[in-house]
Amino acid sequence: MKKVLKRVFIALFLFLIISFVIAYIITSKEMSKSFGRGDYPDRNKAATWFYDHYENEYPREEVSFKSGDNTLKGYIYGMDNNKGLIVFAHGIGSGHEMYLSLITRLVDCGWRVFAYDATGSGYSEGEGTKGLAQSVLDLDNALTYAESDARLNILDKFVLGHSWGGYAAAAVLNFDHDVKADITMSGYNTPFEELSETCGVRYGFWGKLLDPVVWLYNKMEFGSNSSISAVDGINKSGIPVLVLHGNDDDVIGYDGASVIAHKSEITNPNVEYKVFDEEGRNGHNSYFYTPEYKKYKEEVINPKREELEEKYGDDIPDDEYIKFVDMIVKELYNGTNDELVELIDEFFSKNL
Repeated sequence: MKKVLKRVFIALFLFLIISFVIAYIITSKEMSKSFGRGDYPDRNKAATWFYDHYENEYPREEVSFKSGDNTLKGYIYGMDNNKGLIVFAHGIGSGHEMYLSLITRLVDCGWRVFAYDATGSGYSEGEGTKGLAQSVLDLDNALTYAESDARLNILDKFVLGHSWGGYAAAAVLNFDHDVKADITMSGYNTPFEELSETCGVRYGFWGKLLDPVVWLYNKMEFGSNSSISAVDGINKSGIPVLVLHGNDDDVIGYDGASVIAHKSEITNPNVEYKVFDEEGRNGHNSYFYTPEYKKYKEEVINPKREELEEKYGDDIPDDEYIKFVDMIVKELYNGTNDELVELIDEFFSKNL
């Protein structure tokens, strides 16, 4: 009987080990796909205004700096502005030019802005974006560069980031940089929490079973940098921090992996919070919308997109999609919420 139980135990143990290894291999492949390059989209298929639209009115200076083995491209906007320096970290999937409507508005407010394309993003090097922990490493290197550049280190430094960059904006406060104030928009607290939440949303109960595999993947990829916490950075720094989030965020859950969900753990007395709760402008990105664009999106863009998806499913022909993008009123699409700009400008200004 003992021999039978021993064999059963060994067989079960081997089964679990083999299952874990297979799960890890599959997870690694899926993560590699998820964290591929975030290149700028084909201009014909994007309604976003890229730098060529702004270059006459908003000249910029290009710089480069290392982050790990990769050289990242950075850009200084508003070189004649002396109010202060905002170092901006973008979200995953593309580069900083996707935020130029916001960046240029901040330049108009008198700020000098240093924005960069993160690892595997936009014009920067890297076979892929690597993972959710990479953004804080890139921002750490961007701040180190800013501290060494005479065009940047003469000004007080402020940090602003959204999503992937929102995590970085808060988590980088664990590092030793002289930052006057910080704004984290739609950020997650730790990479593992967001990875776990995403797996849970995609795969339900089975997704939660992947937690040990996901944790190991993140640890193997980033080592000691795999679990840098945004909340720990906020508490350690003691500086003024503004935490922004939409209460209907379907990417980084308001009550889930987000920084704001950990409000009870934040002990820094200089933290302020802003929750966007207006329907249609309370999601992951939608609080960037102007009221006019929200209305236009609901009445024109959404019905047209639904019509195309009903006709073609997920395989909309290129020519049809290009026509769809062409019909979008770019002035509305590229507007930025005045309230958001004012929040950022006023919060940083009062902490000069």
